Amino acid sequence: MRILSVFGTRPEAVKMAPVVQELKRMPGVESFVCVTAQHREMLDQVLTLFDIQPDVDLDLMRADQSLAELSARIFQDLDPVLTDLKPDWVLVQGDTTTVAITSLLAYYRRIRVGHVEAGLRTHDKWQPFPEEINRRVAGVAADLHFAPTEWARHNLLREGVPDSAIALTGNPVIDALQVVAKQPQPESVAQIIRQLGIGGSGGGGPVPSMGRGSPGSSTGQRLIMVTAHRRENFGQPLENICAALKELAERGDVEIVYPVHLNPNVQEPVKRLLGNVQHVTLLPPLDYLPMVHLIRRSTLVLTDSGGIQEEAPAFGIPVLVLRAVTERPEGVKAGVLKLVGTDTRLIVRTANRLLDNAGAYAKMAKAVNPFGDGQAAGRIVRSLLNFH
Repeated sequence: MRILSVFGTRPEAVKMAPVVQELKRMPGVESFVCVTAQHREMLDQVLTLFDIQPDVDLDLMRADQSLAELSARIFQDLDPVLTDLKPDWVLVQGDTTTVAITSLLAYYRRIRVGHVEAGLRTHDKWQPFPEEINRRVAGVAADLHFAPTEWARHNLLREGVPDSAIALTGNPVIDALQVVAKQPQPESVAQIIRQLGIGGSGGGGPVPSMGRGSPGSSTGQRLIMVTAHRRENFGQPLENICAALKELAERGDVEIVYPVHLNPNVQEPVKRLLGNVQHVTLLPPLDYLPMVHLIRRSTLVLTDSGGIQEEAPAFGIPVLVLRAVTERPEGVKAGVLKLVGTDTRLIVRTANRLLDNAGAYAKMAKAVNPFGDGQAAGRIVRSLLNFH
């Protein structure tokens, strides 16, 4: 069986890495990897971390290219790869432009498609944009759907996907996370922790007996990790988020670390509004290994990202989701996520409650992560090999 895995961004690479590694171990399987490099630098460091050497690298990233330009390049450059390799299956993951266009191309070539992390939905085509439509396109073209949760499986069933074409697997991001978390903490992370005076070993929560701490307190500062870069938050929503972070920094007992996406729509407002704010540290985008270790050392995570909504709860870290809707509502239901949107007052009020109320914090920190047990890649590959 010839299986081609296609991905182009860091989140795709992280979640596909355990699957690619599992495929390599399978007798009777020829496994190939093609990267579109929709994101270049952020993709490459994950390939290195997981020791994945692509068989084909399309290298399609261009500065400031539109979604239409990227789509056209994928259509043009990936099609000859499918013609040359003639895979029995094409595997895609998630909801990127690479996923949508690859799924269509495989359909045009009558090649079966397996969709990893299938069935996520917000049921609002504009949020997240363009991901909600990308994953629906993949869902229509897919022959086998690897649903990470029961909720995702029911979404697919409601859309008419037969139960026989759905495998409930968990999310391979937890597989990847368990591997990376076992690696030593990078010195760059240790240096940040020392410089900011972060106390404890992460997941610190409130310290009610001392009230709001100070840099000189025995407990040390508490770390708030932030990522915010989604297209739907460009403009005023991102400025509202920055205003909330500035107000939270004024507490004096927290250090906010924000790796800032390279997109100019993110860089400009974030640096303008937070560049000189005490207790806020702006960093360039982080590699996956240091990112995981910083999340582990955090007390609280604020994000509009997708994968971090799954990763932080695996460490018992509460997550405030900076979006109006999430395609991971099972996390909200389980109590590991809270939707706060981009309303400055709601973000501040909710974060302060978790930082100051030990009971509220513990309720989120001790909730069960619904996104997987670290065995998803094995289930995905077995389901693929047993599918008829």
